[in-house]
Amino acid sequence: MAERTIETPNVTFRALEEGSGPLVLCLHGFPDDARSWRHQIGAIVDAGFRVVAPFMRGYAPTSQPADGRFDALALGEDVVALLEALGEDAVVMGHDWGAAATYFGALLSSQRMRKLVTLAVPYGPSFFRALRESYVQQRRSWYMLFFQHALAEEALARDDFAMVEHLYRDWSPGWKVPRAALQAVKETLGRPGTLQAALGYYRHTMRPVFDDPAQLDTMLQTMTMPVQVPTLYLHGADDGCIGRELTDGMEAYFPRGLHLEIVPDAGHFLHQEKPDAVNPMILDFLAS
Repeated sequence: MAERTIETPNVTFRALEEGSGPLVLCLHGFPDDARSWRHQIGAIVDAGFRVVAPFMRGYAPTSQPADGRFDALALGEDVVALLEALGEDAVVMGHDWGAAATYFGALLSSQRMRKLVTLAVPYGPSFFRALRESYVQQRRSWYMLFFQHALAEEALARDDFAMVEHLYRDWSPGWKVPRAALQAVKETLGRPGTLQAALGYYRHTMRPVFDDPAQLDTMLQTMTMPVQVPTLYLHGADDGCIGRELTDGMEAYFPRGLHLEIVPDAGHFLHQEKPDAVNPMILDFLAS
């Protein structure tokens, strides 16, 4: 795939680009990079679209942000800045932290987005509520607490990112990660500054809630703001990171329509695990 540079006020993005036609902006999560969309890009291009898949804020070869921020709102601001730099409205598709970026981008500038496709991280207050009330989700989310600690950098990088391999297995228990894909992710995380940036997403977004539980109510209220863009949401039935039960009630926050699909025999990385199931759902939604 061709690579390009996209200049925005706070970040210089490197991105993969292919195709021509209406724009689909693809945003990756953790512990992934832009190449995690490898199974979707060709199918979307063949359907008549142009795909731009950036390495997210702080993930080399994208630059570290000039404003030093990694919170979810900053990710949403990046989405808006990318669309402005690219000069057109788009379908925005995000997985994991890319899904969070997509939601916040839509809250900031819904008029720039034709449709949304999000995977593996539901919108609404259910996740943050579960962090307070659900032992099952608290156990799944142990890593968020650990990532707040300075030891996390060393632990994640130790033994050639062995912890990252464990996270893939825990979050997608039925998937054997292809060795080439795993090595590509390790290469990205091993570039200077990238691991610290990846952890910064968790620290800047979650630390206010962990440090001051009173902030949780503010976060819950924020996550009830309506998303004014038609949306397709996909979640793996066997997701070991975020339980499928946290998708219940999402429809209430999408007044322009939400189509929600639970993908059987798939975990957190469902677009990589089950492209033959996921891609037709995405293409049908784009064509609808």
